[in-house]
Amino acid sequence: MENTKELDHSAHILRMVIPQMAKLHIPVTPENYAIWYEYFSESNLNLKRAIDGLLANEVRFTKQVNQGLYNNFIQEQSPEIIQNVQIETQILIKSLFNKIHQLNDETQGFAESLEGYNQQLQDNPTVGVLNEIIVNISSEVDLVISHNEEMKSNLNTLDFELSRLKEEMDNLSKVAMTDELTSLNNRRAYELFAVEQVAKFNQTQTVCSLLMIDIDLFKGFNDTYGHLIGDKVLAYVALSLKQGVKGADFVARYGGEEFVILLPGTDLQDAVTLANNLRELVSHKQLTVGKEKKQQLGKVTVSIGVASIQTGDDADTLLSRADEKLYEAKQAGRDCVKS
Repeated sequence: MENTKELDHSAHILRMVIPQMAKLHIPVTPENYAIWYEYFSESNLNLKRAIDGLLANEVRFTKQVNQGLYNNFIQEQSPEIIQNVQIETQILIKSLFNKIHQLNDETQGFAESLEGYNQQLQDNPTVGVLNEIIVNISSEVDLVISHNEEMKSNLNTLDFELSRLKEEMDNLSKVAMTDELTSLNNRRAYELFAVEQVAKFNQTQTVCSLLMIDIDLFKGFNDTYGHLIGDKVLAYVALSLKQGVKGADFVARYGGEEFVILLPGTDLQDAVTLANNLRELVSHKQLTVGKEKKQQLGKVTVSIGVASIQTGDDADTLLSRADEKLYEAKQAGRDCVKS
């Protein structure tokens, strides 16, 4: 009974979060998801009071409002909140196992009853006893059939809830690993992938290289044209990098105007070649903005530092070496590659 209540409560929360965020035009980011999960679970009363006040006053949930809610009520505990979704999955699975075990117990009990009735038949039962046995068997058969129908209904409900939960978990996982502005992998996704590649190198000596990329003089775009144009420059560079790689190459926005590309199976020399190709690809186009494209932004360039995994490396030391080479490229006049 307790598990059923937990299941119903968890499914109830999961069914409300995403539709409400869509209704209020709130992006489904991990931070925003955490806010509304807490709101509907009613485990954070201060957050609930704050959101109820915003709703009552018809305040729009802008990026600034969402960030304020996250900073004030969620930030310290967000990892645990996001993990709650995984806990809900475990509750659903546990409930399924309980139903299956319950069915096994009931069929086992039925088998034991039949064995008992068979034993009674060996003792030359009277008509009265025979009648009692028949009535009991009929009752137990009806009970098993009834429980099987209930089991079927429960399984159908669980299947529906698991499908919905899986879809929401898939969406949340994608959102949690994606940079909202550029649609590239984000820093968290990169860090997980980097750890995997280092582990693979330690086990199989499979080479992997890293490009650390920085947009040259990016602050000037923001200061001269505004952050909206700066965002367009970031999106342009992100698209160029994504188009310039292939296969298992992993492109991510590391933060600000910095990008990283992990190149599994690529040695240092080939990584340098690719880095120069990407540098030329980015600088090839003269950017313009506006409906009539009359505002010239000029040429966008990038500086790139390159490093390959070495024995004894972890994800941090690999990144540190690539970052040192990026600094050298900046010091050498920008728009170049150092390895």
